[in-house]
Amino acid sequence: MLVLPGGEANLDFVRLVVEESQTGRPFGLDELLLLNHLWQERRVTTSAAARLIQKSETEARAVLERLVESGLVEARGERKGRSYHLSAATYRRLGAQAAYVRQRGFEPLQQEQMVLQYVQAHGRITRREAAELCRISGPQATRLLSRLMREGKLVRRGERKGTFYELRSNI
Repeated sequence: MLVLPGGEANLDFVRLVVEESQTGRPFGLDELLLLNHLWQERRVTTSAAARLIQKSETEARAVLERLVESGLVEARGERKGRSYHLSAATYRRLGAQAAYVRQRGFEPLQQEQMVLQYVQAHGRITRREAAELCRISGPQATRLLSRLMREGKLVRRGERKGTFYELRSNI
């Protein structure tokens, strides 16, 4: 018996665990801990997963990738910026389809449009503001802003911490 923290019992989560066990893929303790964490917190990085299951990052990554291969979890990002969240199929099985869309976030085209609308409304945007607006990490915001500069939509002003971006038409 394993008791997972998180408040009230989630019968859909229990059903998911039972169904997976019946298909011959029973979960180990590490998988259960990570799936429960993803259900409660919505997202996990490899380093956070390693702390949670009290194993190395290499072992945590292997467990997460097994969950990805099983279709229960999706990976997002690359290298150190990589994070994991429950898949659309898993959210559907848990009766929370809308939670997947909220968790998955916005697609790159939507992020670009949000940044451009923000700049139109406020005249400029910083990397931190873009990250907060699009709910992405700082490095992801940097790549987004760089892409908009390469496409000729934004121009960069300032250096280091004083850097901000404006619409190219304001030149």
